[in-house]
Amino acid sequence: MDDLKLNGTVNRCVEVVEACGEWFVRVVDGDEELTRSFELESFALVFAEGQRMRLVRAALVPRIHEFGLSQ
Repeated sequence: MDDLKLNGTVNRCVEVVEACGEWFVRVVDGDEELTRSFELESFALVFAEGQRMRLVRAALVPRIHEFGLSQ
């Protein structure tokens, strides 16, 4: 929830925080930010992991095309 810029670009990130008995997952992807709340920690962690994997894939796709590795 701090400044997410590194070298002038916004980093992709997923954060999980517990507050007031609820679990919050914050997803930052470029200029888009999404926050979801969950009653159970396990649900929050599963959602966060899915978002982390989505962000990693999204970051890899342009690199694959850049190096001509797509089929």
